[in-house]
Amino acid sequence: MRGDWLGHRLHPALVQVPIGCWSSAALLDLFPGERRAASGLIALGLLSVPPTALTGWIDWTDLPPERQRAGLVHATANLTASALYTASLGARVRGRWARGRALAWSGLAVATVGAAIGGHLAHREPSETGDADTAPGAED
Repeated sequence: MRGDWLGHRLHPALVQVPIGCWSSAALLDLFPGERRAASGLIALGLLSVPPTALTGWIDWTDLPPERQRAGLVHATANLTASALYTASLGARVRGRWARGRALAWSGLAVATVGAAIGGHLAHREPSETGDADTAPGAED
């Protein structure tokens, strides 16, 4: 589940699914005739959260304690975004499209913050698992 077979961590690859689905849903929400497609993308993004979170948790266990705090903030932001998207999908199912869009846009904002923190963890601060060689500014 770490992604050793892939040659790099699996979590950063998996996060592309919910981020891509939810970003695409936000664009489709701008067009009134695309409600069903946007709702489907939100649902697909939510279905991709458990495996994505699992691989993130596995990566989190490899972090030193001082960096695990940032990982917990990252996870909290992403869980909050998932809750907002779940509420959005529920509103959409009940025909409350404006509320569903507002919840989805809020979810996207929170997910963006979570992604920024995750990107910082993955790329800015190498872990102690051998990633130091590929970090920006790493010595040759």
